[in-house]
Amino acid sequence: MGETRRSYPLTVSLISENHIQVRHNALESARVAANKVLSDKLGDVGYLLRLCVYPHNILRENRMIATAGADRLQHGMTKSFGKPSSRAAKVKRNQAVITIQVDDANLELAKNALRAGAAKFPSTCRIMVETEPKSELSTNEKTTSPTIS
Repeated sequence: MGETRRSYPLTVSLISENHIQVRHNALESARVAANKVLSDKLGDVGYLLRLCVYPHNILRENRMIATAGADRLQHGMTKSFGKPSSRAAKVKRNQAVITIQVDDANLELAKNALRAGAAKFPSTCRIMVETEPKSELSTNEKTTSPTIS
């Protein structure tokens, strides 16, 4: 989301500190929260927000009836493959979940946006800032210096 045709000097990432499984509605909620903070101040230009994970895993549920006479209607865990109920993304430890690219002047705004998005996840996260040097290097020779905050 944001302005995709521009390059930015800073990349701010939301990094997961644990192995977690995040449902699709939590990912969407975090994206909306982070984008709202950025779009309120910057509009549709001045940043680039990317969601780095995709919910590929299908979560299944074997629903059980909890009313009187339920023992005649169901068979417990026999053939309990379950019906699809949701989707989730597996996130590894130290994997980026959301990245935001901004200018130097909007660094604190990007951090606030990631804090708003991190509140939607089931684990603790940290924010990492990477800077790209201003020298004219080829794309293979670019280096980054991470800063954890």
